[in-house]
Amino acid sequence: MNENGEPRLRPVDLARAAGISTQQVRNHEAAGVLPPTGRTPSGYRVYTDRHRRALLTYRALARGHGIELAQRVMHAVHAGDVPVALALIDSGHAALHQQRVSLQATSDALEAIVDRQTPAAPVPREGLRIGEVAARLGVRTSALRVWESAGLVRPGREPITGYRRYGPGDVRDARLVHLLRQTRHPLPQVRAVLDELRRTGTGDAVRAAIAQRQADLTGRATAMLEGSGRLHDYITDPAP
Repeated sequence: MNENGEPRLRPVDLARAAGISTQQVRNHEAAGVLPPTGRTPSGYRVYTDRHRRALLTYRALARGHGIELAQRVMHAVHAGDVPVALALIDSGHAALHQQRVSLQATSDALEAIVDRQTPAAPVPREGLRIGEVAARLGVRTSALRVWESAGLVRPGREPITGYRRYGPGDVRDARLVHLLRQTRHPLPQVRAVLDELRRTGTGDAVRAAIAQRQADLTGRATAMLEGSGRLHDYITDPAP
């Protein structure tokens, strides 16, 4: 017990409760995600069950919302500004919803492109130059060069000038890359999608990539739900 009659916990007790190391407990304390910590006359840290609950709340929030937002939420709670903490939680849910909406739009667009249900604007016989492709997609030419360096798009070259020329397949590939990157698919995953499309001509890899992204968002939403539950208990139960 400490001087207030509260059960005293050691750093190792918090570490075991959260499944982390005692150094991580100290790191979380230094980051301000735990309430102020007392000390014994000999200088040892004095933790209580409130520190344990704060640690578990932060860890749950971080799984769903990310470390930065979770830290800001806990800082606001410990500063006594619960409305700010709840507004931050709302912003995280709003961002996740927007990602869901964007992913569905990408899914619809990809299905149209892959299955040729909605033909894109025709590409001239001689192809398009890089600036023209960038204008069609609404991206910078530097993005197209990065995708080319990564082997995602493979435009031909004019024999004399060496200028890039994008044929219909190249434009389709660039459009797919753009759509997948908009929904945060990493380059290796984009490459797998394009390789499958070039190899089989089907959209199976595209659909698999979207399904994986949807599963990731569902996992985040579940983690957010757990974090919200723990945060509710933490801010409504003043027990030490």
